[in-house]
Order: sequence, then C-alpha cells, then structure tokens
Amino acid sequence: MNAPWKPAGLAHRDPFAAFVCDETTAEAIRPIANELGWSPDKVTGGGLRNAVQSLSVSASPQILFVDLAESGDPLNDINALAEVCEPGTVVIAAGQVNDVRLYRDLVASGIQDYLLKPLSPDMVRDAFSHAQAILNAPRAAEGAVERPHCSVTVIGARGGVGASTVATSLAWLLSDRQLRSTALLDLDVHFGTGALALDLEPGRGLTDAIENPSRIDGLFIERAMVKASEKLAVLSAEAPINSPLVTDGAAFYQLQEEMRAAFECTVTDLPRSMLVQHPHLMSDVQVAVLVTDLTLAAARDAIRVLSWMKSNAPASRVVVVANRVHASNPEISRKDFETSIERKIDHLVTFDQKLAAQAAKLGKPLAEAGKNTKTVAPLLDLARAVAGLADEVGEAPADAKGKKTKPAKEKIAKEKSAATGNSLMAKFGELKGLIPRKGGK
Repeated sequence: MNAPWKPAGLAHRDPFAAFVCDETTAEAIRPIANELGWSPDKVTGGGLRNAVQSLSVSASPQILFVDLAESGDPLNDINALAEVCEPGTVVIAAGQVNDVRLYRDLVASGIQDYLLKPLSPDMVRDAFSHAQAILNAPRAAEGAVERPHCSVTVIGARGGVGASTVATSLAWLLSDRQLRSTALLDLDVHFGTGALALDLEPGRGLTDAIENPSRIDGLFIERAMVKASEKLAVLSAEAPINSPLVTDGAAFYQLQEEMRAAFECTVTDLPRSMLVQHPHLMSDVQVAVLVTDLTLAAARDAIRVLSWMKSNAPASRVVVVANRVHASNPEISRKDFETSIERKIDHLVTFDQKLAAQAAKLGKPLAEAGKNTKTVAPLLDLARAVAGLADEVGEAPADAKGKKTKPAKEKIAKEKSAATGNSLMAKFGELKGLIPRKGGK
C-alpha cells in the first residue's frame, strides 16, 4: 500500500476510488470527492471484499478508501488487500470499531488513516487532503546522492554487554546524524528490545515473515516496518515464548535482501547463537560490530567470535566496541583485554547508569537521550566510522574476475597474522593470569 515510491506508475492510475458498505457513507464521500475534482462514480459498494476483488484485476488508484464495517477480521482483511494493492497507493480505512489497538495494528499494516463511522464532511475532507499532501510531497530519493548500501551487524560477545543498546543507538545516529534512510532489524524474535527501546509496538511483521517467507517483497517490507522517524524504521517482534518459531534462516536472509533495496542502511541486531545456526546471514555484511565488556568471560567469547569471523566472514570489517565500562576497577584492564584478543578496542563506551535510566524512561535510544554527553561521544565516532567503512567497502575496486579487492592495509595485516602463526584461542590460556588472585587462606 504505502510501498516504495514509484512515481512513474502513479501517473497512469485513477486518482481515487472508494468501496463502501452503506449508502450513508457513500453520501458522505461523494460531495467531497466532487469538491476535489474526482468522479463521484468512483464511490461503489461492496466494502473491503469488493475492493480486493476489483484491485486483483485492475490498477490501484492513487488514493483508496475502504469500508471495514462488514469485516469480521479487519487486520487479516487489510493484509489481503495489501496482496493486490500496488505500491504507492495511499489507503484510508473506515469502520465502526473504536479500538486504539486496532488503529495501531492497521496503521502498522500500511494504511494511512482509520476513520470512525459515522463520517462527517470535515473528517473526510481532512483525510483526503492529507492523502493528497503525501502524494505531492517531495521524495527523499529526488536528487539524492548515490552511495553504497551500508550493511551493519551488531553482535554481543555475551548477553548483557549492551549490544542491543549499541544497535538502536547506531541505527538512530545513522538516520538522524548521517541522514541515511535506515532499517533496524532485531532478530531476537522472542526477547528483542529494538522496538521497546524506541517506545514502539513491534507488530507482527517479523513473525509473519518467518512463518511465510514467500510473502517477503518490497511491499511486505513497507507494510511490516514500524516507523520510528522519517528516516528510521524498525522490524522487531515479541513472539510468545510458548511458541517456538522453526526456520532455516531463509526468511532472515530475504529480509536483509529486501531491506538493501528499500533503505540506505541496514543495522541488524544479531543474537550470537545465530552465528552457529544461520552463518549465511553474515555473508554480505560489510561491517560487523562486536560489542563486549571488560570481563574474563567476554574476553573468552570475543576471541571465539573474532576467530569465527576470520574463518566465515573474511570480507566483513570488524569493529570492536567495549561497552558498559566502569571508570574504576574493571575486571580486566583495557591493555590486558587488547593483548588477549590480539587487537585494539576501537571504541570504548563508559557505563552511565543515570543516562541509561533516563533513556529507558523516555523511550529513546541512548544516543538520542544523551546528546552532546561524553558517554555518547564514542557512539558518534562509531557511527561515522561505520558509515565510512561501509562506503569504503562498497567502493572498493574490482579485480579481473569482478570480485572486490581488499584494501592493502587489510592484506598486510592478514599476512602478518599468518607469519606469526599464533591463533586467537592460544591466547585464552593466558587470560586467567590477568585476573588478580585473592589472598591465600
């Protein structure tokens, strides 16, 4: 319905059509349609069912009005309409059910507005005027600078290190500060916090995608994504914990593919268990952000994840972020942690309990709640670095076989690592020696 914008297709469509359930509603719409220069004959009966049948064999109008009064399951029926409605159509629905949850679910499914019957002339006029404003508004794609898609995956070395906090902040910064249309994909389908951190209802889009991968296309993405701002949309879930979702990962991969076509940036919050279950999800990722804290257990698992990345996703540029770092007495010092993982920590975010609590209360990502604070400064640096790395990878020159070549610096580092012959896991034996021993009894 409100799918990716295709202005060329809209030029050849009817400007308006309405499918109502009763003559009273028709009489409320026809005078307004006439005022706006639309044909009153485009107001027909049959409600939503007739709309689905008609649009399955004919082009969708620019503005579509559907009456849900006779619908037993409005949400499912709107989903059926989405299957036949062409991209770019602005859909306005009307019904007799006064329910905020229904309104939110319908808007999340892709309709522009839901009007409560009986309809007044002012209500109809305002809804149609708003729809026209949406159609006539300039699009972000007009005059936009072409740049490579920025594909970022955020992985926590362990649970509780704040990977989801970093992912939501990174997505917000890429959209708000870098001015890139950004999708946040939270793949923790049972306990994900992507929507929660932005004070949004997650909707059913992600679970629908897992249950029906064949439905995933540009129209599905536009309908399923929940908008957090003009340039940021979220796909998350809170699936019931008594309902396991069985998938081979095909749906997740298809979602990533469609998001690349619809957005300039994709930030995926990837549970580390998925590296084992669905390793193919890392195949096209440009930048992998590994979030850790300065503890013995996190050092062990950071070593394991870095080793996995080197073997299974060698083309991804890895950025290490130490998060929730206490200013005094960390379990392992930064120097010893870097020695154990055989690389530098790229960004270090200190633990700010007051700011974290404030962000949770406001329903905002940490980066938005703590604008211009010292705590958020490393996250700003991270967003700039990630965008720069993604552009660098996307613009890398291709070799004779069409494959993108690795930067010289990366090749030198790889050769140096091979020459030393030291594996990352070999360092783990030394980690316990980094922890201060308690005095003997």
